[in-house]
Amino acid sequence: MSLKFFLVYSITIFVASIMPGPSMLLALTHGMKYGAKRTIASALGNLSITFLQAAVSIAGLGAILLASESLFNIMKWIGATYLIYMGIVIWRSPNMKVSDKPFNQSFSKSPLRKMFLQGVFVTAGNPKAIVFFAAVFPQFIDPNSAYIPQFLTFMGTGGVIAFSCFMIYAIGGQKIVALFSKASVGKYINRTIGGTFIGAGIGLAVSNK
Repeated sequence: MSLKFFLVYSITIFVASIMPGPSMLLALTHGMKYGAKRTIASALGNLSITFLQAAVSIAGLGAILLASESLFNIMKWIGATYLIYMGIVIWRSPNMKVSDKPFNQSFSKSPLRKMFLQGVFVTAGNPKAIVFFAAVFPQFIDPNSAYIPQFLTFMGTGGVIAFSCFMIYAIGGQKIVALFSKASVGKYINRTIGGTFIGAGIGLAVSNK
């Protein structure tokens, strides 16, 4: 792969990853509630499914999803339902109490396994990612070069970029909590986050391919 193609591929993946969506919303939420350091567990959950989605898209599932509206809609509705469920849970949870040391609170002790699985479920609930990978990868494959090295390069580069974008949102969430602690508006955080998750779920449910 030429350096030019590599840069174009990296920029494409970065733009797609950094755009606000369910996974980035989860990163922001966990960054606010648990701190950026613990949110690494969520990022790893996101990354594991991102790798899987990229692999299955190359294996042909992306084409199947494009061809089968029923299968696509089933996956989409499962993801939308989970996002709405998370939004309701967050909305109804006790008000987030912020202070000058927000990550010394009891809710910061959420099990890392639970955070990892939330990263897994939110990422897995978006079938559009598989379609995206199926559309992007062929544009950068060099038919005159070995396939496996190219595949590993795509996967490795995409993984680093996806993880970095997730953590950018997590760090941003941690900074937001510090700001909220000074502004004394912590009681509105759960409803804002919960409402956004519900909105994201509804948006996914009503969206077209």
